[in-house]
Amino acid sequence: MNSNSEDRVILIDKPASMSSFGVVARVRRKLRDEFGHKVKVGHTGTLDPFATGLLILLSGKNTKKSSEFLKLDKVYEATIKLGFVSTTGDIEGEIQEYSISGTRRSRPSSRGERAHSRQQPPKALQLNTLESILQNFTGEIEQTPPKFSAIKINGQRAYKLARKGADFEMPSRKVTIYNIEILEYDYPTLKIRCHVSSGTYIRTLAEDIGEALGTGAYCESLRRLKIGEYDVKDAEKLPEM
Repeated sequence: MNSNSEDRVILIDKPASMSSFGVVARVRRKLRDEFGHKVKVGHTGTLDPFATGLLILLSGKNTKKSSEFLKLDKVYEATIKLGFVSTTGDIEGEIQEYSISGTRRSRPSSRGERAHSRQQPPKALQLNTLESILQNFTGEIEQTPPKFSAIKINGQRAYKLARKGADFEMPSRKVTIYNIEILEYDYPTLKIRCHVSSGTYIRTLAEDIGEALGTGAYCESLRRLKIGEYDVKDAEKLPEM
């Protein structure tokens, strides 16, 4: 944040265990101290509290440009834990061993059903088999976002409704998975890098990969590397307050 102007594009490398709104508040206080008055600050797309990586903030007059950033593609690295499921799809939920009674929440559009025999022991999965199954997720797919998300349902955040135990349905959406690359695989840990369209939930992708493999899964860690051409390598650490 070394510009003299209040109107900035600020790249932050978000730490784990902090909400995106918490990051905005921290930066807003920093700019207030710098300029001696309140400066408007907003984000261009949230990261879950457990996730780390690139968060783009806009300040001053640049907050009017948020729509230019919202639809940019994104690149993530995710560590997926197989053999277990989480009520939130990540480490913040209640975690238990996978039950075959789970239901699949997204599927490839016009690519037919994904299928894998649940009779095969998970540890026997060969890398080429895993790669083949993951390829079924590339292209345009229909995905149902998690209930523990910031999406608004009838004017209320879905995660607030979910915490109250409300009964509601999440609308599905079409998203595009451009590429999934396996970085590491040693059951029950699968680490991937994926290039996706805006609106893609990696937690849901992890869960659905687990369903396709017949093992169940949740997202153990998540790091956002890029938003469009903006790279986390160029991001700043969160300012100390």
